[in-house]
Amino acid sequence: MTAIASPAALADARGQFPGGRGYLAACTVGLPPRASHQAVIADLDAAAAGRPDITAYCAAAEQSRAHFASLVTVDAARVAIGSQSSVAAALVAGAVPDGSEVLVPDGEFSSIVLPFVHAGRGIRVRTAPLSDLAAHIGPQTRLVAFSLVQSATGEVADAAAIATAAARHDSLTLCDATQAVGWLKVDAAMFDAVICHAYKWLCAPRGVSFLAVSDRLAERMRPLYAGWYAGEDPWASCYGAEVELAADARRFDVSPAWQAFVGAAPALSLFAALDPADLYAHSARLAAAFRAGRELTEPPRASAIVTWADPDGSDLARLTAAGITASGRSGRARVAFHLFNDDDDVDLALAALDR
Repeated sequence: MTAIASPAALADARGQFPGGRGYLAACTVGLPPRASHQAVIADLDAAAAGRPDITAYCAAAEQSRAHFASLVTVDAARVAIGSQSSVAAALVAGAVPDGSEVLVPDGEFSSIVLPFVHAGRGIRVRTAPLSDLAAHIGPQTRLVAFSLVQSATGEVADAAAIATAAARHDSLTLCDATQAVGWLKVDAAMFDAVICHAYKWLCAPRGVSFLAVSDRLAERMRPLYAGWYAGEDPWASCYGAEVELAADARRFDVSPAWQAFVGAAPALSLFAALDPADLYAHSARLAAAFRAGRELTEPPRASAIVTWADPDGSDLARLTAAGITASGRSGRARVAFHLFNDDDDVDLALAALDR
């Protein structure tokens, strides 16, 4: 079993989440930490009083970019900001040559698949099991797109094997890390593109997403959604066609949803200050304890998400009746263990299912 994380730092951080007891749905939507809640309320109060702070909005967006870059261990110059995963995936789809084959896992989250399915230009989407996705990458594969952690099952991809096989065939790689960053260490430098919508495990408001992009992919991508914020100097890029776009990944920015970033900056700061190994150990240990209590098979790679067959929804109903927030996907019950959970949450969930 995974070692227990250092208690002091996690305990202090867990104190930022007063509503965590019985909440086992970080894989659906994260809970705002106190600092995010306070920042959003303060901003709304100021705006309602006629004092919106535009400078502070932009600062929050740039702080969020920097914190995310730190979390995925790349330079902030490689990170674009956005609002939705599918928009970032569409940018990548636009860089894939006409007639290309794109490989995705069976049952992959649709926001990562549909931009390629509907890209036109003769692009073909092929699927294969996630468990041996690397073995299905061949000389015809121009891009492989996959979620590091599967939303429906919690299965963790063998990212190293996928990256190695893709490099062997000179295939581009797109990794959706939405279900990973915040509990699982992610090295964005392994891939050509890493997408993350921060409203789940990073506990930010919905409407804050990131795209970390490699140099070779950035050279092929077109800034299809460029607006004023994609300019080298955004405030000098508000009018006309003669706008100099940013030289780095900021040229792929979508104009930030200001209030969402006000709430995101404190949440991302909290996670960026924690040891990723501690976050992983904490979440994986709780999930393993729940699996043991349910006598579920341990997956090949530890996951903070646990799912099991629940075709009639009866187990999800038991959890809900006991005051536990869980979720169901594709005929399976789903629970997730995050920073704000502890052993008592495991015990509560197991007791509810034993009734």
